[in-house]
Amino acid sequence: MGLDLEYIDSQTALDEDEKEGLLIKSISTRFELDEFEQQNIERAIAWTMKKRFKIKEILTERFVRRLHNKMFDQTWRWAGEFRKSNKNIGVDKFQIGIELKYLLDDCKFWVENKSFSNDEIAIRFKHRMVHIHPFPNGNGRHSRLIADVLIEHGFAGHVFSWGSSNLTPKSNIRKDYLNALFAADKDNYEPLLKFARR
Repeated sequence: MGLDLEYIDSQTALDEDEKEGLLIKSISTRFELDEFEQQNIERAIAWTMKKRFKIKEILTERFVRRLHNKMFDQTWRWAGEFRKSNKNIGVDKFQIGIELKYLLDDCKFWVENKSFSNDEIAIRFKHRMVHIHPFPNGNGRHSRLIADVLIEHGFAGHVFSWGSSNLTPKSNIRKDYLNALFAADKDNYEPLLKFARR
């Protein structure tokens, strides 16, 4: 029996090749997958708490990939690999590396020139990372965790609360988050900044 996943609004559907990358073949429901991924992510968070990362290390393709791999390495064979198919969101699969380099260079510029507050730099970085959508799945969770790593390790600040709730189920918290992302799409970062610290 194959894995039959139902996706809620704004989640990226996996193609059949990507579903084949599931490392635990006994998983058959979205609930089981979510539970297993969450355990994997918690191990990645623990890893980020044990180490110290400098901004110049965080703002590299190597770290972007490594963090995604740590988050999903016990769940998906393709953890840390850029997607090989186009999705309903994100840049063309052939543009991922180029767009990520632009983002990393832009973020280095923002840091060096103090273009925005530390929170806004991390939030803009997170937002652009989701827009690029480099991985087959897990982009939202990855972008939130990398923003937390950037604010905590790079700027010695406190990690974001992200609405202080689980964002995966259909809820008002998730709707608020999505509305804040849509505002950021129009270059209004204030709602996303407020949501991240709520």
